[in-house]
Amino acid sequence: MRISKNSTTVTLTVLLLMFAMTISIVAIPTAKAQAGSSLQTYAIIGATPNPVGVGQETLIDFGITQPLGDATQSWTGITVTVTHPDGTTETLGPFRTDATGGKGTIYTPNVVGNYTLQTHFPQQVVPGAIVQMFGPTIPAGTTMLASDSDKLTLVVQQQPLTYNPGVPLPTEYWTRPINQQFREWAGIAGNWLTAGSGPLGAAGLIADYNDAPLTPHMLWTTPLVMGGLVGGPFAGENGPSVGMEAGDAYEGKWTGSLILNGRLYYQDAPGSLFGGGTSGSPTLYHCVDLRTGQQLWTKTFLNNLTISFGQDYYFASYNYQGTFAYLWVATGGASLFGPPTPLTWYAFDASTGDLRATIKNVPSGTMLTNPTDGSTYIYQADITHGCMALWNLSALVSIGGSWGSAFNGQTFNASATVNASTTVLSTAAARAWAWNVTIPKGLQGSIQAVNLTQGKVVGSLVNNTDVIVWAFSVPTLSPSSDQLKAATTATLLFNNDWKAPASWLSGNQSLSWVATDLTYNVGVVWSKETRQHYGFDLTNGAYLWVTDPQNYLDVYLPGHVIYNNMLYSSGYAGTVYAYSLKTGKTLWTYNANDVYHEILWSNNWPEFIYIASGGKLYFFHNEHSPNMPLPRNAPAFCLNATTGEVLWRVDGLFRTTAWGGTPIMGDSVIAMYNFYDQQVYAIGKGASATTVQAPLTAVTAGNTVVIQGTVMDVSPGTKETSLTLRFPDGVPAVSDDSQGDWMKYMYCQFPRPTNATGVQVSIDALDPNGNFVHIGTATSDTSGLFHYAWTTPNVPGGYTVLATFSGSDAYYASYAETAMYVSQVPPSPTPTPTQALPPDTTMTIIVMGIAIIIVVVIATILILRKRP
Repeated sequence: MRISKNSTTVTLTVLLLMFAMTISIVAIPTAKAQAGSSLQTYAIIGATPNPVGVGQETLIDFGITQPLGDATQSWTGITVTVTHPDGTTETLGPFRTDATGGKGTIYTPNVVGNYTLQTHFPQQVVPGAIVQMFGPTIPAGTTMLASDSDKLTLVVQQQPLTYNPGVPLPTEYWTRPINQQFREWAGIAGNWLTAGSGPLGAAGLIADYNDAPLTPHMLWTTPLVMGGLVGGPFAGENGPSVGMEAGDAYEGKWTGSLILNGRLYYQDAPGSLFGGGTSGSPTLYHCVDLRTGQQLWTKTFLNNLTISFGQDYYFASYNYQGTFAYLWVATGGASLFGPPTPLTWYAFDASTGDLRATIKNVPSGTMLTNPTDGSTYIYQADITHGCMALWNLSALVSIGGSWGSAFNGQTFNASATVNASTTVLSTAAARAWAWNVTIPKGLQGSIQAVNLTQGKVVGSLVNNTDVIVWAFSVPTLSPSSDQLKAATTATLLFNNDWKAPASWLSGNQSLSWVATDLTYNVGVVWSKETRQHYGFDLTNGAYLWVTDPQNYLDVYLPGHVIYNNMLYSSGYAGTVYAYSLKTGKTLWTYNANDVYHEILWSNNWPEFIYIASGGKLYFFHNEHSPNMPLPRNAPAFCLNATTGEVLWRVDGLFRTTAWGGTPIMGDSVIAMYNFYDQQVYAIGKGASATTVQAPLTAVTAGNTVVIQGTVMDVSPGTKETSLTLRFPDGVPAVSDDSQGDWMKYMYCQFPRPTNATGVQVSIDALDPNGNFVHIGTATSDTSGLFHYAWTTPNVPGGYTVLATFSGSDAYYASYAETAMYVSQVPPSPTPTPTQALPPDTTMTIIVMGIAIIIVVVIATILILRKRP
């Protein structure tokens, strides 16, 4: 049995809530406790499940029946004695309870037999007054007497317990919402919560919790703005046939795009040059179902503002648990052309787009997110004066025990409690500062990464003579909780000064810190002039390695991404480099070759990594300021992150934007803006539909019949008018290898590919006796049709014929069935006996007659000769 931390929390909450409810409804003595007096306590013990299989986990819950008066208070020093079947004992704890008076711990017995459990509550003093709903207040200072629970027998059996097997991952096309019982599906239902934008697409992002697409199959498209080729006499600087304006330098379109719980949010106008809103006329944000392309709503946020980030926040109180989804819009803050203005955040309901809350005077700093519950933090650090503070949004807004009820049109002030009817009155503004710690003074440079789970901050200073790397500790955050451990003074972990090679200074090299990863504990410095990476150990700051030089064109802002225990770099040279994080050695390279010589300065296409997911890397082409007409056949490709193997590549289907929104991924679907035609594209595994038919009249056993049917692509995009007019009989499904050119033909009106192939279909049957018969395997053509000639067996009766397309990387599986009847072979007729006929003597008589005549004639002649 495996009990996750989240499951433990849920179980404990339910149990302790039951205890609290019991306390609230049981009659309480009316005598008022006096300060300094003592009260009897009642220790408790439980184990779930009980019995349990040997080697399986059970949840032991313990504490006393008396809850405390404040959520920050607890009983301390509680222990649990475990007596083993052989009589030996062990002590669990000491433990600190939560405010309900109880706690839990996981225990795994490893011997078959009966265990005995008992809780021991030590005498202690009430830390603060306990105000009870149906009983007297227990004053602070009251002594709670020691008590022991009853002894509990935990039965451990040889036979393991059986638990819910779960729901397997989908083999058919799926959509949101996902039933909450399908816990296993979490691995394919990821979000993209940071607006997908970044000049030149230099930074790739990791998109975990997705079944990343293994083909360029498209689910749907929809126009973003009027786009594509203009036509007519229009001609650009470099020739005829210019297209509609598509953004970039410096009006990138599709900025502020993100994916939250299966919904895609994007705007239909260019963002402003420096972010923080859009320019020009009001901009509509579109909310679209990511897997179907259905538009759910459109709206403008306040005064034409841009979504800053999305949030799934899991709130767990003693009485309420659930996740709230918000779109956050920000105004104010830092300014390029004047002093900063107060920063205000607005939370909008991600489902409806309605305003839910306003947070005034949000502190400046760098935002962090707890990946396990979505809570939002901002840290401020003053390296010069040696102090660092962490602000917790959740603590500010969690008023009254529920994020949801608090986020109902209310306004919060992060700087102070304001006495106004529209502002929540509380001390939350002060409580929102989770900690303020003293950090080591004299550190040079700036912070590069903060990991609250590890409790580690890493920073650096890079110049032509030194690379200084340092780290210090900070209070840690529980991986499954929004609560931080008690603040302590920061401890310097290391402060290492590596002396750079003399060539850095003599060559006037441009150095920059470009990548930090606290999972693999490696930081990376880039030298622009030599096109080399330098690796540094983030456990001690020591120098690790240097890579070989990259192509000279990579002086123009390449991307640097750490993923899969490797460093990846790509850019204007059009070469992807993969380096070992341990040694800096080049493990593989891939060239995005330009087959038709469209790029004027290179034999390769400039390519940038935009998404890393599931051991796969996704690359798309862009350019800072492309000229008209656009270069043709820009490649998009997916590489195996470990080996560099090309998993798919398609030339001329996609081109992304340098200054607008980047390709993003959620729910195993890539959404992107296509610079070639100004449409939004969704890339992912599609739905298929199979049909089959067999002769409707009975056939005689042993005869040959034709079984035929179709396998069609029924993804949402195939229902668009533009495709139904071209494919009135439906869109055929094609092989994975044909996807690239076929998608160009379907959605971009390229010529129909002549080398496309269909998919394989297994044709099977159930005979009249219920036996499975594999008839054969057919391959569909590019009209979707498949057929197979089958010589029917000698078993007469009804047959169920099945045609199964088992699916591919491009399509989910589908099947169909039909019926046919095989009749018995008619028996051969029995020959009728015939009577013997008398011999025919006609010829004999004729011959004898002729012979007699001849004899008579001869005799007559002889007689006549003898006469005188």
